[in-house]
Amino acid sequence: MMRRLVVGRLSQAGLRLLGQNVSGRWGCGGQRMIHHCSALVYREHTANINAVRIEQLPLPVLSKRSVRVKMLAAPVNPADLNMVQGTYPILCPLPAVGGNEGVGEVLEVGDDVHTVRPGDWVVPVDAGFGTWRTEAVCEEDDLIAVPKDISVLGAATIAVNPCTAYRMLHDFQALTPGSTVIQNGANSAVGQAVIQIAAAMGIRTINIIRDRPDRAELMKELQTLGADYVLTEEEVMSSGLQHVFQEAPKPKLGLNCVGGVSGGLVLSSLDYGGTLVTYGGMAKKPLHIPAKFLIFKNITLQGFWMTQWKRNHRQDKARLRTMLDAVCELVRSGHLTPPNCVWTPFPQYTHALHATLQPLQRKHVLIM
Repeated sequence: MMRRLVVGRLSQAGLRLLGQNVSGRWGCGGQRMIHHCSALVYREHTANINAVRIEQLPLPVLSKRSVRVKMLAAPVNPADLNMVQGTYPILCPLPAVGGNEGVGEVLEVGDDVHTVRPGDWVVPVDAGFGTWRTEAVCEEDDLIAVPKDISVLGAATIAVNPCTAYRMLHDFQALTPGSTVIQNGANSAVGQAVIQIAAAMGIRTINIIRDRPDRAELMKELQTLGADYVLTEEEVMSSGLQHVFQEAPKPKLGLNCVGGVSGGLVLSSLDYGGTLVTYGGMAKKPLHIPAKFLIFKNITLQGFWMTQWKRNHRQDKARLRTMLDAVCELVRSGHLTPPNCVWTPFPQYTHALHATLQPLQRKHVLIM
């Protein structure tokens, strides 16, 4: 596993390559053309997001099995900032380049590279790649191609949140058209993807959101995506879901990214033999689990982390390819649209980082 992270951060090691063997082809007159990139670097784990600074880095040598990529777009996700803060389950050796997700275009490949070629769009296979940069050099195995007939935004945001939604809808319960899924955090990027993928599968969704001033607007937005029912946490606590269950079967699958009281609402709504999948804890409060749900309703509790799934299937790229192809086809067919993002020019990165720290913000995407 360490090999994968080190390879993915090989370009981050450019921080240590000044004066050493850096990349480039031979130019006119026999002089080596050295490639550099601009990158958002952090040299310590800190809550001070201003510690992330833009720096110029030399790129490593292009070996026979490596690829040089021009980054096109890279989202700023809360997990990225958790890595800067030092609170995420995986951390890159310091100094490091931020960003785990994004899409790039292949500029140059080594002689023994066969799965991608110049002009292809690619996304990182694993976390810790360091996507907040203008260019990168990495191993062929650290990338997987995505189609160019979807938007840059669609490609840049496809490998984490939509794939998380796809896996949770396919891996934990045998859902069929007419089945019901309940989730909290329905307005999150994963939540929006769940709504759309479920709708394409003929599956109904019950979507719980936090109350907010623009509640009516948000409800309408989620319904436009295909949400069948949208309720606030307060509405579920006060009135329950019996009126919903008169129209739709009780859900066998519940998706929890909030925890606390909200997670309990999802848990208590599940049908006998249902599964609660927790993939986040935004409330930073423990999930209350009454024994009766485990004893008398036979509820199964599971966790899911897309990064771990990818690492577990690292040697089975065909399965990763099948998932990406399926999700890309949903995008291509119009069944899955990227989240409503704020495009941020790369030099204005501080705005995107600070905005991501604030609640109820749109996803920000750096444009290189």
